[in-house]
Amino acid sequence: MSPSYKHIHPKFKFNGIHYDLEALKELAYSLVKEGQEYEVAIGKFLMDWLDEADSILVETSGSTGAPKTIALKKEHMVNSALATGSFFKMGVGTKALQCLSTNFIAGKMMLVRAIVLGWEIDFVEPTSHPLGQNSKPYDFCAMVPMQVQGSLSSLNQIGTIIIGGAPISTELKLRLSCVNTKIFETYGMTETITHIAIKEFAKGLEDFNFKSLPDVALSTDHRGCLVIEAPKVSDEIIVTNDLVNLISSTEFQWLGRYDNVINSGGVKLIPEQLESKFSTLISSNFFVAGIPDPDLGQKLILVVEGNMDGNQLSQKIKSLKSISKFEIPKEIFVVPQFVETGNGKVNRTKTIALLHLE
Repeated sequence: MSPSYKHIHPKFKFNGIHYDLEALKELAYSLVKEGQEYEVAIGKFLMDWLDEADSILVETSGSTGAPKTIALKKEHMVNSALATGSFFKMGVGTKALQCLSTNFIAGKMMLVRAIVLGWEIDFVEPTSHPLGQNSKPYDFCAMVPMQVQGSLSSLNQIGTIIIGGAPISTELKLRLSCVNTKIFETYGMTETITHIAIKEFAKGLEDFNFKSLPDVALSTDHRGCLVIEAPKVSDEIIVTNDLVNLISSTEFQWLGRYDNVINSGGVKLIPEQLESKFSTLISSNFFVAGIPDPDLGQKLILVVEGNMDGNQLSQKIKSLKSISKFEIPKEIFVVPQFVETGNGKVNRTKTIALLHLE
């Protein structure tokens, strides 16, 4: 039987129990009717996946703009699952942990992989410490950086972890150097049905380029932003807002978001590059941004979450040898708590609005 969204793999298990098509439909209904909030999301997705439609509606994360609803073909989602299984050599019987929100594509695809590839998948509530009450060993898991940070003492119970949703901070990379688990940083989005490129995290060897999965061709547009042609997961050529250094049609270095670029007095600053430099000094959540300025057009600011002395931080930043004078923030703001999107990413626009800069 060839893989298809119309079939349940005969070896598929969900929390230790095998489900055929009808049993899985019954489980989905019971989760929606009686489950906790995160279980309701799982049930709703399963009901959508098991219906007669050949596509499914999903919502983008909203981390760089307003969330929107798009339709993804189930056939393409199957293709994505097959590509992941092949790349990581995770076949029938793979023991996987689902700890991401099923409201978003990364969580949905963990379930699709299990159903299509015959994995044995367990699900837990999507918290910042998903391994807190779970000591079982697993072959495969997908997490966001915050979950990895909260699970450092337990990561060795997982064979392979893929990390997505946000860049991995310098501090977290240093802490991961002591972990035996195979760790991969992923690049992708809802429109590409999660990752279409992978970067392995190797101890002592940082800044590897992202390498695309098979059947993915890469190029750039006039802005230097990544263009993705991946016919097995998207009928359309996808033009992103991600600035990249394109190495080849299958390899690139991610620089940052085009829509985040700050033009300060004619000098273009990429926030993500600056944040990587500042991460050696700041342990709490933070980001840099540009705000209107009558002389510079935009001035560079640094926004930090929590409780920190902005003057002391400013002096530390000025002492960094890795930055130029243009990369020193003109102002530093400290706020108690950032505004987040539905899947835990920082909403920069709404957080800046808290500063009441007018």
